Amino acid sequence: MTADQRKKMVILMINMFIAIGSFGIIIPILPAYLASINQGGTAAGLMIAIFAGSQLVFSPIAGKWADQYGRRKMIIYGLAGLTLSMFVFYGFDSIWWLYASRVIGGIGAALLIPAIFAYIADITTLDQRAKGNSLVSAAMSLGIVIGPGIGGFLADYGLKTPFLISAVVSLVAVIFSVAVLKESAAKLASGDRGAVKDDESMIRKIFRSVKMPFFIPLVITLVMSFGLMAYESVLGLYVDNQYGATPQEIALMVTTTGIVSVIVQLFIVDRVVRRFGEGTVLNIFLGVAAIGFLLSLFATNYSLFFGITLLIFLATSILRPVLNTLISKLAGDEQGFAMGMNNAYMSIGNVLGPTLAGTLYDIQITYPFMLGLVLLVLTLLTTMVWQRRYLKQNAVN
Repeated sequence: MTADQRKKMVILMINMFIAIGSFGIIIPILPAYLASINQGGTAAGLMIAIFAGSQLVFSPIAGKWADQYGRRKMIIYGLAGLTLSMFVFYGFDSIWWLYASRVIGGIGAALLIPAIFAYIADITTLDQRAKGNSLVSAAMSLGIVIGPGIGGFLADYGLKTPFLISAVVSLVAVIFSVAVLKESAAKLASGDRGAVKDDESMIRKIFRSVKMPFFIPLVITLVMSFGLMAYESVLGLYVDNQYGATPQEIALMVTTTGIVSVIVQLFIVDRVVRRFGEGTVLNIFLGVAAIGFLLSLFATNYSLFFGITLLIFLATSILRPVLNTLISKLAGDEQGFAMGMNNAYMSIGNVLGPTLAGTLYDIQITYPFMLGLVLLVLTLLTTMVWQRRYLKQNAVN
């Protein structure tokens, strides 16, 4: 990458890290805070679903706006939405205001994330795109790792202190982006924007995405998000029930998987993609994730389950940037639309995964893992068939 590309990538990484990290700050103290306002697990679950749901609804719109009005504006507006969300969370104790803050936060994330990945597509070549996506994904993973640790430390200074610090840090990101972030060099000409209709609804966009060459990668994104969120949502309950794991052991597991994700996305993704190509890497690590879900059904102790969890997160850490890269390469001039749909499909998985996993867990604690295994195997088979047809079609053309 050139010096200018590296500078822009660093700015994008800082924005993603702050956005994800500032939200992660509140995670450790959220259960205690909800208990302090006489709320419990239902409220916590609804906050996840509301955030993901609003992100889902606005992602296609945000993707269109990123193509129509520019990446920089959407990144700044997205960060501003996340900042407002955190200030609302800090300023009110009413559960309905907290739900409202999650709606605002979901909209902010919908504006921010597709615009960042579309920006990467603008400033990188096809050969550089996997590395660019993996760097920003690593920044996202680093925010997931560091945010909760900072939140746990700040909680010693007051239960709501992490909310205030999160809001202030996010505000700094807005100011930083206004000051240093420039619009990406690649902007669609007005004629190119005609491909995205101004009056196109979210439902029409999802139907239109079915006809796109990147539809199967979008489905894989949905399944991966579904499986990962389903796995994460019952992880603590499962290891506590099965192996008597302490909160410290659960925290160690979550933190370690985050560190593995950062290392993989920084140092491994680009190398394996360059050596084997996106299609092969996709098949291999969908298979690895499926094997991880299978092995989790037979783990006999905490340490073994810990190792299997690391395997699953290693696979998904590689799959996420590879899928982003594949979708971007297939999207052509509709990068904003493609990244918006990518975010939308991911959000569908994020809504459905925890909801269904919790229900299945109450029926039988291994059912969420069995469902994830079945979906991953079906997805792997579908992907292999799609790749054969795609290659055959390209050979004919």
